[in-house]
Amino acid sequence: MKKLVEVAICYDFDGTLAAGNMQEYGFLKRLNISPKEFWAKSDAMAAKYNADNNLCYMKCMLEEAKARKQAFKREDFVDCGKDVTFFEGVEEWFERINAYALSKGILLSHYIISSGLEEIVEGTKIAKHFKKLYASTFIYNEYGEAEWPARIVNYTDKTQYLFRINKGCLDPSDRSVNAVMSHDDRPVPFSHIIYFGDGDTDVPSMSMVKKFGGYAVAVYQPYRSKSKARAKKLFEDGRVNIYAQADYSAGKKIDRFVKNVLGKIASDKKLENFK
Repeated sequence: MKKLVEVAICYDFDGTLAAGNMQEYGFLKRLNISPKEFWAKSDAMAAKYNADNNLCYMKCMLEEAKARKQAFKREDFVDCGKDVTFFEGVEEWFERINAYALSKGILLSHYIISSGLEEIVEGTKIAKHFKKLYASTFIYNEYGEAEWPARIVNYTDKTQYLFRINKGCLDPSDRSVNAVMSHDDRPVPFSHIIYFGDGDTDVPSMSMVKKFGGYAVAVYQPYRSKSKARAKKLFEDGRVNIYAQADYSAGKKIDRFVKNVLGKIASDKKLENFK
């Protein structure tokens, strides 16, 4: 049987697959706090203590829940994921692009690499399509209640997970990711990675993937001029291969671009094996 070529598509979440931040859909609504108020508190905390923004938003989540006498367990965060709505075409994207990849002899895997909360992503309609979720997560006490960050994923952390995918060391606790590995032995070369992102936290990942021969896509939210301007600048600065509206429907720019990339990878592989 002919061996399939492995290709990975890696996605940021907030602003890339769904509008806004995932906390704004279920979590903040349950606490009856406005996104503006919540993020202002989180940003103020980060500025006051010169602290990591991700650690501060997670601390604020716990503080706001405690202030309202609502203890959040893991299953509560997961349940919040049900409320997340996605950009046009996202929910149909995975099965359609997987089928196209298979027609080209490619085994396509999808990964989330997000500064958001892993538990919320787990509860979304699209969670089943991802081979691995890399995102921030909480430690839970003996009562099952969230009490401290277990892991955060920030700017440069995202690049670590790209190397994990590249080397096949998918478990976050697997330290062999730092071991020397021949490029020929890596299951997913960077030239077979496509990265989707929308903002500053994605810049190191976009730049690295593109530098090593992979493909980076900056998406922007429909009807938001600042979002489009940011994506355009990423393209003009050479960080990404293309920028496109966050519409994953058949025939749209994202769909056409990814299909062309998959076709190129399949053709390149045939040329490598040509004798």
